[in-house]
Amino acid sequence: NLQTDILNFYTLGIVSKAKKKTMSDSLPSDSPSDHEPATNSPEEATTTSSTTTTTSTPEGPSPPPIQIPLPWPSNSSVTLDWIQNLISAFDWSSKNLPPSELPSVLPVSVFDALVLTASKILHKEPNCVRIDDCNENSRVVVVGDVHGQLHDVMFLLQDAGFPCEDRFFVFNGDYVDRGAWGLETFLLLLAWKVFLPQRVFLLRGNHESKYCTSVYGFEKEVLAKYGDKGKHVYRKCLGCFEGLPLASVIAGRVYTAHGGLFRSVSITPSKRSKGKKNRRIILNSETKPLCLGSLEELSKARRSVLDPPWEGQNLIPGDVLWSDPTMKSGLSPNTERGIGLLWGPDCTEDFLKKFQLKLIIRSHEGPDAREKRPGLGGMDEGYTIDHVVPSGKLITLFSAPDYPQFQATEDRYKNKGAYIVLKPPCFDDPEFHSFEAITPRPAVNAYYDYKDVIDSDEELDLAAMVQLGISGADDGESHILYHTIFLSSISNTTSKQLRSHLLVQP
Repeated sequence: NLQTDILNFYTLGIVSKAKKKTMSDSLPSDSPSDHEPATNSPEEATTTSSTTTTTSTPEGPSPPPIQIPLPWPSNSSVTLDWIQNLISAFDWSSKNLPPSELPSVLPVSVFDALVLTASKILHKEPNCVRIDDCNENSRVVVVGDVHGQLHDVMFLLQDAGFPCEDRFFVFNGDYVDRGAWGLETFLLLLAWKVFLPQRVFLLRGNHESKYCTSVYGFEKEVLAKYGDKGKHVYRKCLGCFEGLPLASVIAGRVYTAHGGLFRSVSITPSKRSKGKKNRRIILNSETKPLCLGSLEELSKARRSVLDPPWEGQNLIPGDVLWSDPTMKSGLSPNTERGIGLLWGPDCTEDFLKKFQLKLIIRSHEGPDAREKRPGLGGMDEGYTIDHVVPSGKLITLFSAPDYPQFQATEDRYKNKGAYIVLKPPCFDDPEFHSFEAITPRPAVNAYYDYKDVIDSDEELDLAAMVQLGISGADDGESHILYHTIFLSSISNTTSKQLRSHLLVQP
């Protein structure tokens, strides 16, 4: 049939050998009532494991498989054929052209048309997208971090099956940074979004921000690939990031987000001194005990910010993108990251029970992060089951195998990536599919100093964050932006000392 022919054509030249091993045991139907973390044992998961290698690249460039540069569709309607050509073009260029030649494959005009079309769709979507039109023939594929590992993403799409009327895809964010093909990866997924806007859902990750992309490579990648048009391309990507939704609810049973849960935020009016001259804003020093937020509060959060704030009234986006689970009960500030929350099994239970859910699928933590998290499972298989509670489970899903692409030590993590398939009738019994990295990867240099860069799992470089805000603003905006970013990025210790008496000149 047509789909088989397309998949066969797609696989040709990309995957030369694929071996699969299937363990057919499924997750238990009854969840244990204790709060002990589960493991990746065959007794608890249906897992498909794939080992894949690529054909070796011959000496000298091979001719492109399609006509380049790739034109924008004449009727501005993206088709499956156009996406297939985009896949082939990106795969070929990654192996045969220097990065600076990408505009010869995808001109800026085509980039502009794709990003503009996708941005219009994304900005109209709610903060939490609801995927309710699933039926007995539907499948929902959930994908975790991919971090610019283009060839692994292409394999994942081929292995899971392309998005179509009966196959939904939900991506949990972190499309860029660390890997060398963040731009191509993001654009490919935008193309799928434009083609099937009601079947492909792209959520935001913490790396879809100005700060992370300036530190972990994406900004430099874009500048290297598009030269004098690089700043334009980067700005357009940032604008698109702002439109990405924060979370999804699948079939009323499964909540997905990049980081996870979030706090309830009470809005208190700002106090202003009387008189127009030297008007001052006095920060409210009152604090509120941490408690879980509601889906209604999530729907009202302001997501269109380049960098989610650390403090202030708009904390929910930062929580959703940066928070982590823990085995310790309760809700507490995520001091390791300097933003977001830590939540325990009791919070998972409360959230699932309150909103009548069975699963939370989040991402955000790769093998490097998990080796620092006592009590939680490693990411060797691309997923962990972190909380098993009476109402359901919490799963961490990571879809970038052999991550990160550039590692400073000879001993690599060699983790597998994974994706989840949710099937009817209830779409709440996850089927795990683990896969290994496509090897060998095309030779390429990193776009960031991976040997010395600050670890994303440690507290962020807030001074650099302030400087980025100043340098990225127009002269007329820099004074206000400096104070806005400073107030949203000061550490908890500093804010406790300053919050009660800090005055800001408008």
